[in-house]
Amino acid sequence: MQLPVDHDGDLTYSSYLRLPHVLGQQQCRSSPVAHDELLFITVHQVYELWFKVLLFELSNARDRMLAGDAYRARLRLGRCHEIERVLVNQVDVVDTMTPRGFLEFRGALGSSSGFQSAQFREIEFLSGVDDTSWLDAAAWLSAEDRQRLSLRLAEPDLWDSFVVLLALAGFAVTTPRQRSAAFCEIATGDDRYSALWELSEALIGHDQMWSAWRLRHQMTAARQLGGKAGTGGTTGGEYLAGRVQLRFYPELWEARSYFGRPDEESLEHVHGADA
Repeated sequence: MQLPVDHDGDLTYSSYLRLPHVLGQQQCRSSPVAHDELLFITVHQVYELWFKVLLFELSNARDRMLAGDAYRARLRLGRCHEIERVLVNQVDVVDTMTPRGFLEFRGALGSSSGFQSAQFREIEFLSGVDDTSWLDAAAWLSAEDRQRLSLRLAEPDLWDSFVVLLALAGFAVTTPRQRSAAFCEIATGDDRYSALWELSEALIGHDQMWSAWRLRHQMTAARQLGGKAGTGGTTGGEYLAGRVQLRFYPELWEARSYFGRPDEESLEHVHGADA
């Protein structure tokens, strides 16, 4: 079947991508303009564009799981992994700045900080982090961003949707012990659960890549600023170091301790009487 062709003769590569608008958004604030400020602005704008795509893909993965579609949810997460690799590797570009080069324009940033990124937090909320304290303290948010983030906290996240899939497959999922038993069963290699196992691995991969980005961000902040405070009012490197250990899906990570062990003995030891 041949798809219809848009014969808009006025449409060009530049107008389709709105390049004049996009390329006009890198406005340096330092005076005289510091050489590295254009790089810094561009890198962070590119991050926000990728965050937009990640939110689109992760939202669809969540919706697919809620609809019982493990296959397409895994495909969406696989795309997210590749985008997240780009995000991690993009830090290498930032590392080409010297600390002195960064300090030449850092004062022009004022109180702005990546800590304030609404899309970054939205990805974490959608992934399973219930960080209401950040939202309560985020006085800089627009009304639109605040409403969107509040909705994210109220709606099902990726973890909730994965648990729905487990229930649809016949597993008991009310307690952590029951979910751990389900993870152990899925990990046995039974073909009945191959789609669930691959999806659980895709969730772990998303979690791991996001942690890898946090670590690279922390190391770059230390490389550029040492022990200086962050521009957004955080403690800088100390705050970032504390975020590295954050996990979206701690139950999936913890379950690996039980794989191959007698289920009743290992799960009872960890979860006690929560069954």
